[in-house]
Amino acid sequence: MFLKPPPGLVEHSAQPLTRANIILIVLALLAPLALYFDTARSIVSIWDSSDTFAHGYAIVPISLWLIWRRRVNFSLIPATPAWPALALLALAGAGWLAARIGGVQVVMQYAFVVMFPLVAFALLGRRLAGSLAFPLLFLLFAVPFGEVFVDPLIHITADFTVWAVQVTGIPVLRNGTRFELPTGSWSVVEACSGVRYLISSVTLGCLYAYLTYRSNLRRALFIGLSIVVPIIANGLRAYMIVMIGHLSGMELATGVDHLIYGWLFFGLVMFLMFWIGSYWREEEAPAPSAAAAQGVAGMTPVRSLLPIALASVAIAAVWPVFAAYNDRANHNTQAVALGLPQLSGLAAAADFPGWQPDYMAPDARVSGVYMEAARPVRLQVLYYRNQDKSKNLISSLNRLAGPKDAWHATASSIRSEPVGAVRESTMAGPGGPLLVWDWMSINGHHTTSNIVGKLRQAQGKLLFQGDDGALIVLATPVNDDPEAARAALRAFLARGGDAIEATLQQTREH
Repeated sequence: MFLKPPPGLVEHSAQPLTRANIILIVLALLAPLALYFDTARSIVSIWDSSDTFAHGYAIVPISLWLIWRRRVNFSLIPATPAWPALALLALAGAGWLAARIGGVQVVMQYAFVVMFPLVAFALLGRRLAGSLAFPLLFLLFAVPFGEVFVDPLIHITADFTVWAVQVTGIPVLRNGTRFELPTGSWSVVEACSGVRYLISSVTLGCLYAYLTYRSNLRRALFIGLSIVVPIIANGLRAYMIVMIGHLSGMELATGVDHLIYGWLFFGLVMFLMFWIGSYWREEEAPAPSAAAAQGVAGMTPVRSLLPIALASVAIAAVWPVFAAYNDRANHNTQAVALGLPQLSGLAAAADFPGWQPDYMAPDARVSGVYMEAARPVRLQVLYYRNQDKSKNLISSLNRLAGPKDAWHATASSIRSEPVGAVRESTMAGPGGPLLVWDWMSINGHHTTSNIVGKLRQAQGKLLFQGDDGALIVLATPVNDDPEAARAALRAFLARGGDAIEATLQQTREH
């Protein structure tokens, strides 16, 4: 919707933005791209490597097109520097720095992208930038975000599918996200989570709502619909695929054909949603006449935009400069010397299932098997130093079992034990289930929370104490007695917990 001409402006003050002004604004907007080029490159690399986020290539052209559709606003509203916007720009830069030091790539990317609308806000002013708010904020969809929803969506899809199959009258035996029907076995994996449908639906839904409706209430309702519909539709899709496979004796919908079927079904659902939404379409307000536009435009001298442009670039430049200095100051040139803790009174054992966490390759890894309460207990320690995106203790890529492993988690929870909080998981696989306890030690602090862990990493680097961190994992066979397995792990920690901490401290100091 076009804004009405501001009152109090007269025709003899009308002049469009000069070419020098336009060049200055463009250069100021391009400055974050140059200053944070590595962050921009990380976004593009994910677009290249993941089909889930390939739509990112279309976001910037769409944003520019949306701004072009509102180009008359540059004649209606003069550009007036908004100095308070520099505080928000500094806040975004500080957020980027904290995320970079903590190794939280998605926060870095969001902080980087939000700098573009903030620089526009600073140079153009509240009214002009506000009239372009959606096109500017639409850039946030370029950030490859959404994988955090994969696990919840997998469980929602599995719950819905198993429920729907049971309602149909077919017996189902479920084990975590895997389940068996009389005709065959099924598993809800990442590709079946529906996260691609959800991300695509929300992106298209926001764009459609902006272009189709003028009422903010209608826009909000349609965006809400674009969130709920793909989740329900993905559950129906999974149910229908299972039924097609079941009714065809596992001859149909068991290979790549079920992925093709899924996208066709999603396309049909999106078409129906947009078609239904078109019944409440609101016509866009007519654009003001050229004469009216010319009569209210105010000249903005280059000299009035130059100080705010220079200040914006300077504030944006502070954070990557400090980050480079912090990296050099925290880099530890010493190789990691990690050995097994000296666990007195514990006999070594030889036989144990061949499972290990599917984590990024650490700087050092040690493993030992011991007998405790007549049970074998396996201790594994993964140690990380000088972490980056290819070697990180806390990452969405790290998990107890990979998607193609013979092992998979069937249950997970947080337990409070004498040693502190531990993450307890039950791993199913060859040789019977394992009970697993794991936690992280980051600069001497014990935690099971990825968020707390990232904050500890950031704190350590900001205080120039390095970023050393370790994953400690204990595992023992369940043997149909989870309480006995817990008792064995508890007793193991009572004997060897101090030795484990002493070994980690010694490693940090060398």
